Amino acid sequence: MSTRDEFDVVVVGSGAGGGVVAGELAQRGRAVLLLETGPHRTAADFTRWEAKATHDLFWPLRLAPLPSGEPVAFLAGRCVGGTTTINTKVALRAHERDVAKWHPASGLTNERGEPFAAADLAPYYDRVEQVLGVRERSDWPKSVLTVERGFRALGSELEPVRSYTDANCMRCGSCLQGCSTNAGKSTMNTYIAEALARDRLDLRPDSTVERVLIEGSEARGVEYVDAEGERHVVHAGAVVVAAGALNTPQLLVRSGLENASIGRNLGIHPIRLVYGLFTEPQDAHMVYPITAHCMEHQHDEDGGFVVEATTIQDPISFATTLVDEDGPLWGPRLVEAARGFRRWIGVLALANDDNNSAVALDDAGAERFDVDLRPNELERVDSAVAFSRNVLEAAGATQICWTGLASTHAQGTCRLGDDPARSVVDRNGESHEVARLFVGDASLVPRTLSVNPSLTIMALATRLAEHLDADPNGYLGSKTAGAAAAA
Repeated sequence: MSTRDEFDVVVVGSGAGGGVVAGELAQRGRAVLLLETGPHRTAADFTRWEAKATHDLFWPLRLAPLPSGEPVAFLAGRCVGGTTTINTKVALRAHERDVAKWHPASGLTNERGEPFAAADLAPYYDRVEQVLGVRERSDWPKSVLTVERGFRALGSELEPVRSYTDANCMRCGSCLQGCSTNAGKSTMNTYIAEALARDRLDLRPDSTVERVLIEGSEARGVEYVDAEGERHVVHAGAVVVAAGALNTPQLLVRSGLENASIGRNLGIHPIRLVYGLFTEPQDAHMVYPITAHCMEHQHDEDGGFVVEATTIQDPISFATTLVDEDGPLWGPRLVEAARGFRRWIGVLALANDDNNSAVALDDAGAERFDVDLRPNELERVDSAVAFSRNVLEAAGATQICWTGLASTHAQGTCRLGDDPARSVVDRNGESHEVARLFVGDASLVPRTLSVNPSLTIMALATRLAEHLDADPNGYLGSKTAGAAAAA
């Protein structure tokens, strides 16, 4: 591993945000160090072994209780590529109504001083879609065609999903364990792999950043611990924290930042999987996991939820999360449900929330998640589940179960904005409090999107990389010097 300790930019986290920032800057000739707390696994390591993948590639399960006592499970990747390595590769642009919420929330404007709009992200979406090869997927398997009948019976339509997968996708359903054919385009096998192949990026996996080094009112590097427990200090002209919406605010607080908005305005995008049992095998585990979606209830005034079809968890997660009107399935009922695994179809009911939750550190310095779902938000979740149930029953399901609440799309804890009282970073992603310190992940999103946010996170990261490379404040020095040092 490289022992170099001076860089143009240090990026903390390698997912949809950090992986894009690091790859884009490295390709532009900047000297970049990418630090990732998880391991570097590639297609050669990926197998559909649920327990092993959960151990190797996921963050240990994090739970936060609602006032009702029901926990919310936070799911995310902890490996090179972050959650993009183990997600469903859904590639949806934010709707203009979603982005229209950003300016009122944080005062965010564009470079012309106008309220920030979806059009301001368009060229960055274009760039990401080109790099990832985003395409429409209409190669629906049997399970989708089965539930399509249910949607049509209710007067609703399923639409093909847009996805960052290529033609090598075998519809094997193992996306959540890492793609063994590299058909799924994570930041690991695109932005990062390309930069590594050209020897333009210093990647250090199994490296946990403990604090950003702040001198005066400027970020000058980071301190991290490697897999052997050795402590290292590296310096840089700019630091980009992209550890995810749950981890980035913790790192900023541990580094001494005091902005009251850090960790607040967490959007959790609450989801439940709703399952229907059919008389014939459907093999919903052999699909690209989110194959189609129904968008007619997407906006708050229309219900505030999206239903995605089809999907099912692998057997361990499936069997440990099933619930119906009588509570969690147990004993003979659970055994019978598990035996019918091939006959269950799942749809994912994803509701909008209003960013009322928070990430904090307790008195002992341990992470704490304060989840607050207001009555209108819980109503959206319940409406999404009810609609999903009606769809499955209309399609012919003989039994309905569902899961507990989960969050796979945490957003908003260090949001972009012109107003330092309502945001953590400015329109360019730079801290209001500390110069040379940037945020580059889902934390930036001022208000939760109504769709999967991964493409938007990548677009914001591309925008940040462009700003950093332009270097209007002279943080990085000349490209020639950076490229020569990297070589």
